[in-house]
Amino acid sequence: MASDLRLVEAVKATLGEEMARDESVVLYGEDVGVAGGVFRATDGLLDEFPNRVYDSPLGESGIVGTGVGLAAAGMRPVAEIQFQSFLYQGFAQLQQHASRLRSRSRGGFSCPMTIRTPYGGGIHALEHHSESFEAGFAHVPGLKVVIPSSPADGKGLLAASIRDPDPVVFMEPTRLYRSLRESVPDDDHVVPLGEAAVAEEGADVTVVAWGSMLQRTLSAVDDVDADVEVVDPRTVYPLDTDTITESVKKTGRCVVVHEAPGTAGFGAEIVSRLTETAFYHLEAPPERVTGYDVPVPMFAREDAYLPDEERIAAGIRRAVEA
Repeated sequence: MASDLRLVEAVKATLGEEMARDESVVLYGEDVGVAGGVFRATDGLLDEFPNRVYDSPLGESGIVGTGVGLAAAGMRPVAEIQFQSFLYQGFAQLQQHASRLRSRSRGGFSCPMTIRTPYGGGIHALEHHSESFEAGFAHVPGLKVVIPSSPADGKGLLAASIRDPDPVVFMEPTRLYRSLRESVPDDDHVVPLGEAAVAEEGADVTVVAWGSMLQRTLSAVDDVDADVEVVDPRTVYPLDTDTITESVKKTGRCVVVHEAPGTAGFGAEIVSRLTETAFYHLEAPPERVTGYDVPVPMFAREDAYLPDEERIAAGIRRAVEA
């Protein structure tokens, strides 16, 4: 059986199912209890699990640090950070403690903590509410970084993240929370971390895109006179390099699309890996279609900052025609 759900509904359903399945799962964060979360992703869970859903003080460093302690004590904390940019306040706890607990204790302790956080542009939010820092989180050894691009993958990847023995940053594209519905399995549904998906098969050029950029890419390929293969990594770290490499070996061309700034964005990591794994199969220089190297602008200029279908299609044409 399956239900038509939006991403925010799939997230909420998965949280409830994982709490029912495992009594060690606890939810906490700013306004996740009484208010049901800033995007209502935890709405009603306080009533269903009254002793396992907690509102936290306004302090992201304390939210992440509390999770490290809970995890070390045998719990599976799921913390919500209201917007990804607020997680910078908790980055020291992530980098210095959560990601290192296993190695620091020589395997004596692990840190099965999931940090859920909405990210990215597209909803015309205020400053510090629309950034995409996946490359920064992926640079921290010991930390997994997961980004769903659809409701069904949202359920499967979140379940896998909560069950993972190590810390996971689970980045939820705000633009997709309520803009897309699809069939989501009602039964236990787990998508393994570190496995990319081929969203659309093609033979002329490979486009790698994730989060809300996947949907824009799938729309953009309709305006391109080429047979385009679209790959969704789903997990930024660990990255499924093999699937991307095999696709590029087939097509000979590659475009990476993300909404974070181009310089040192995760597209640079993907292109670098392809020079190691598929260099002699490349028939053209890889292209990157990204956000600009500026702070994400206020909402009046947000649409000009984010890669749209026109920019993505132009990048694909450059790769095909080179």
